[in-house]
Amino acid sequence: MSLDADTLYRLLPAVHRLRDEAGGKPLHQLLDLISQELAGLEENLEQLYDDQFIETCADWAAPYIGELIGYRALHGVAARIASPRAEVANTIRVRRRKGTALMLEELALSVTDWPAHAVEFFEQLATTQYLKHLRPHAPATANLRSQQAMLSLGGAFNTVACTAEVRRPEIGGRYNIPNIGLFLWRLAPYELRNLPLVAQPGDATGRKFRVNPLGADQPLFRAPRPEPDIDHLAEAANVPEPLRVREFARQVRLATTTDQAVAAAADYGAGRSVVLTRLGSVLPLREAGVAPPDDSDKLRVVRIADLRDILDGGGNVIGWAHEDDLAARHVALDPERGRVLLGADWVADHASSPIAATYHYGFSRDIGGGDYERTPADVKDLAAPQLTVEGGATLAPHLLTFATSGGRLLIGDSRTYAETPVFEVPDAAADQGRMVVVGARNGCRPLIAATGDLTLEIGANGTLVLDGLAISGGALKLPAAVDNEKRTLVLRDCTLVPGATLKDDGSPASPGAASLVIEHPFTEVRLERCITGALQVIADAAASVKLTDCIVDAAGEGLTAYGGATSARGAEITLEDCTVIGVLNTELLRLGSNCIFTEPLNAARRQEGCLRFSFVPEGSVTPRRFHCLPDTAHPKAHPQFTSLRYADPGYCQLRASTHRAIREGAHDGGEMGVMHALHQPQRETNLRIRLDEYLRFGLRAGLFYAT
Repeated sequence: MSLDADTLYRLLPAVHRLRDEAGGKPLHQLLDLISQELAGLEENLEQLYDDQFIETCADWAAPYIGELIGYRALHGVAARIASPRAEVANTIRVRRRKGTALMLEELALSVTDWPAHAVEFFEQLATTQYLKHLRPHAPATANLRSQQAMLSLGGAFNTVACTAEVRRPEIGGRYNIPNIGLFLWRLAPYELRNLPLVAQPGDATGRKFRVNPLGADQPLFRAPRPEPDIDHLAEAANVPEPLRVREFARQVRLATTTDQAVAAAADYGAGRSVVLTRLGSVLPLREAGVAPPDDSDKLRVVRIADLRDILDGGGNVIGWAHEDDLAARHVALDPERGRVLLGADWVADHASSPIAATYHYGFSRDIGGGDYERTPADVKDLAAPQLTVEGGATLAPHLLTFATSGGRLLIGDSRTYAETPVFEVPDAAADQGRMVVVGARNGCRPLIAATGDLTLEIGANGTLVLDGLAISGGALKLPAAVDNEKRTLVLRDCTLVPGATLKDDGSPASPGAASLVIEHPFTEVRLERCITGALQVIADAAASVKLTDCIVDAAGEGLTAYGGATSARGAEITLEDCTVIGVLNTELLRLGSNCIFTEPLNAARRQEGCLRFSFVPEGSVTPRRFHCLPDTAHPKAHPQFTSLRYADPGYCQLRASTHRAIREGAHDGGEMGVMHALHQPQRETNLRIRLDEYLRFGLRAGLFYAT
């Protein structure tokens, strides 16, 4: 029973209560104070009881409970694995399953937060079979007629037997009796919902489209299905892999020619990896039970097809595959390139009621415009009006309402807004600065497709915040003003497409083009978790630029990623956890920490500033350095990227073959560059610590990155 003030008061003799009421209840007030202390004591006793159980204990108590069972603490780097509570709770259960593939797969997921698949390589070893231990599932010769076996050859889900390998799995060896492989998927799927298809420029037929709002090829990724239970070994459907034409088509063909209820596996349809819709209805994929094969050409269905470019003798693109043989009422989808080809009968219908696509693309982390959660800290402090726009409506009329008082415009979908708006912030006194926020709702990535530079008319002492937007076609430009009052520009989780726009193949249309131009000399610029093209910021003692978790990409070798107008040096800059692709010219590098510079860095003032735990190419002119690469101990250390092209899923991701001094060269043992926040070396270390503990004697395990 809770001992509140009234309960304690009723326990007193009536004579004391009467006297107390006559005197203004001072005794009741005293009991109220006592009851508060009793309530705190009661709560503390309940918490002490809860702290005896891992499910209910306070966070600080979880390691102490783990100590009772010999739990070894790990790096709590990823948000989902920061607390050891779940791992401590499962320690005894996991130890009882020590060394099994199911346990190792579950362990890899729990300590790295990456989807994982465990492979016992002895199952894929070509051996002479013993008659008392037949293995019909592991024939020594490959079935070349099996499309499934050939498509998975050499990958995480390989089923073809291989000859023995003598290398240890820690250095890449696979097929041997004691070897275990843990395949990890580092790229995550991000969803874009209900986007109209983008027409192929110059297509006179009106049949060729892409799902990418930027009009470039983009590989689609699988949205992994949850595993049905804890005793299920991961399959291809449970991991975020790129979708492949042949595998996708094989699944559809299986569903069409058999009685299995496969229905295009799990990759097509509402709530799945990719789906095409029209007027809110899903366009069906050709599947079992729809119609006899001889009537299939009369149905409006989606077909999986390889829509690669067709080249003439001179290497010029003259069209797409299947343009001539696609049935008039069919729609062809190429998941490897993100292309859609309409049959002849679809052209008029699409013009009146466009087809929309919902799909997933792959990337390494939450950065730039994306569908991940964003909670701007500035928004809760706004007293000005807040408006919402969606459906591709014009932004300009809504932005005009903030021209006098400031406010917030929230874009509520991922549609394309084809306009060149002016972002205006009103003037204000120094102690009454105005703020305008233009942001995307959490889970959305709107694209502003401009046809020229977007002017930033930020008034004196004004602040403009852009959050969660993708902008193409032009640069954000802040012109000079007649006054010397401060302006502030904040870009958070934004993408200013490197090279302004993309060509059909995903390459930049205008390499070296600026994405942000600051001509006002009294400007503070802050970029957080952004992807941008080249930056031009006029150098002045009052101007400053700070980049955190950003990619600055000049989109071409030897081009300037940061500087001032023309060939001048840019304003003072601070970079933390950034990757800069291109030459960086600055008056002053105030701080460069945990960064990778692919081209020379040139700072005019070397007596000030600091460069620490970063990679900077030879020939750079920098302020004093601290633990930077290359150095005398690692003269050949150089970053190796999966890709340096913005349109690729592995953009700015370091390869596993990159020198260890770079992959573990940040101040906390993490990797240098923009992917530092992923703490990938710490995740690997976590897994290796657990493998030492949970691998059975004689087994050896290796880590293999599938993406």
